[in-house]
Amino acid sequence: MAPDPTIAQVTMTLAALAATGATTRPSGETLEQQTKRIITGIDAQLSDPALATQDSWELVWLALSEANANMAYLVRSTNGSNEFAVIARGTDADWTDILEDLEVGTVVQFPESGSPKPIYVSKGAKDAFTRVVTARSIASPSPNTTLAQALAVALKAAPSSPQPTVYLTGHSLGGCIASMLAPYLQAQTWTNQPKFAVMTYAAPTAGVQSFVDYFDSVPWTIDERQNNAYDLVPHAWADLDTTTDWYPSPGPQATDEVKLLIEKIARRTNGNVYVQPGTLCLMNTGYTSLDEKLVNKTTQDFLGQVAYQHANSTYLDLVGAPDVPSPPVVTDLSPTFGAAGDTVTINGKYFSQDSMVDFGRFACTAEDIDIDPSGLKITAKVPNGTGVVHVRVTNTLGTSPAIPMSQFAYGGPAPVVVSSVSPTNGKVGTPVTINGEGFTQGATVHFKDKASGSVEFVSTRQVIATAPDLFDVHQTVNITVTVGKATSPTSPDDEFTYTGR
Repeated sequence: MAPDPTIAQVTMTLAALAATGATTRPSGETLEQQTKRIITGIDAQLSDPALATQDSWELVWLALSEANANMAYLVRSTNGSNEFAVIARGTDADWTDILEDLEVGTVVQFPESGSPKPIYVSKGAKDAFTRVVTARSIASPSPNTTLAQALAVALKAAPSSPQPTVYLTGHSLGGCIASMLAPYLQAQTWTNQPKFAVMTYAAPTAGVQSFVDYFDSVPWTIDERQNNAYDLVPHAWADLDTTTDWYPSPGPQATDEVKLLIEKIARRTNGNVYVQPGTLCLMNTGYTSLDEKLVNKTTQDFLGQVAYQHANSTYLDLVGAPDVPSPPVVTDLSPTFGAAGDTVTINGKYFSQDSMVDFGRFACTAEDIDIDPSGLKITAKVPNGTGVVHVRVTNTLGTSPAIPMSQFAYGGPAPVVVSSVSPTNGKVGTPVTINGEGFTQGATVHFKDKASGSVEFVSTRQVIATAPDLFDVHQTVNITVTVGKATSPTSPDDEFTYTGR
C-alpha cells in the first residue's frame, strides 16, 4: 500500500474494525464484558501500523446498545490532521437477516436531521439510528456519555486550525446508519465547528426522496457511496429486483428459490419508494472479484457469493487496503464425540493466547485449555454438556463461526459431515471420493435424492461412491452421507456437477 493511504482505504478499514467482537460469546457475556472485549480488540488494531489506519488513530468513545443490536465508536487522528471519524456497525447478522429484520414497510419522520421540512426514513432505520444516538458508553474512554456528548468534548479540545473534519462511515447497515448520523451531527451546534464528510460502504437505503433531497442539499466535504457493483445489499430497497438476473459468467445464476426470496424481501417496502443519497462510486464493475468456488447454479452458491461480495474483506481488497486481522477459525475437531472430562484437539487458525473455548453454551475454564504457540491448535477438556454442540473459540477480535466440522456430540455417535468431494464434476458412473466425519460401514450416499449403488468405506473420514444416473444429468447436486438416522447437512463443499451420461 502507498505510504499515504487514501480516505477510502482508511474509512473502510475503520468500518471493518466495527465488526470486532460483534458476536457475543456463546457461553454468555454481559454487555459490559462484551463492550470491554470490543474496545480491547479495536485498540489493538488501531495501533497496528500494517493496516491502512497506520497507528495514527485513537479511540475516543464506544457504545454497544442493549441486546448487542447496534454499536458505534468515535476515533480521532493522532498525526496532526485534526480529523475525527464516527463509525457505525449496525446489526450482527447475515445479509438476509438484515434485509428481513429492518422494517421498511413503514416510513416515519426524521426530525433529528435538522431539516426545516418533514423528511421520512424507514422505521427500521430510524430505530437503529435512535439506538446509536441514545447509547451511552459503559467503559473507558468517555464513560457514561452519548456519541454527541463525546464528540462535543473531543472537538472542544481540538485545535481550530486546521478546521476539524468529521468523517461518517460504516459498512452495510452501519453505512445506512452513518447516512442518518451525518445530518444529525451536522445540525448540532459545536464550539469548534467541524466540516463533515460521508463515506459509506454497501449501505442499504435509509429513506425516501424527501430524505435524499435534504441530504444532497447539505454542503458535505465528501458524500460518497462506495459500492461493489455486484453486492446485493446496496440495492435494498431502491431496485432489489434487478439482482435476480445475477451473476454474469461464470455465475452463479439465481435459482427459482433465490428469485422468490429476493422478490419476497423486495415486497416488504409496502409500496414505499426508497432512494439512495450521495454520489455513487462503483467498484468491481467487471465482476473480476468473485469467489470462484461459488459459481454453480444452486441456491447455496448464490447466497454464498452474495455473502462474499458483501464481506468487509472484499471491500478492503477493492479499495486496495490490507485486510484486518481475522477472529479465530475452527476447521475441525478430534475426536468429535465423547463425554465431559475427555480431551479434544481443536484445529484451526488465528488462535491467540487470550482465546476462550465454548462447547455450545458451556465454557471451558482457562485451566482446561492449552493453546499451542503456533496459533493452529488448542487442546481442551470437555466441559459438562448435552446433545450436539458447536465448539467455538473467542478472543478480543471475535468468535469463530459455527460450521459443521466444529460439532461435538456428547455421548456420540459422531456428527455426520461432508467437508469436500473429488472430483467436483463428472459423468454418471464417476467414482467420487467424499471426505468428512462420522462415516461408518454401511453408510449410504445420495446424489441429490438418488442413492449411489456403489459405496466403498475407506475410513471414518472418507468413503468413495459412484455417481448414480439421474433424470437430468446436466445439473449441480448436493452429495449427502447418511449413517443411521443422521444425514450430513448440505453446503457448497458437497456439490457435484453432472456433465452427462
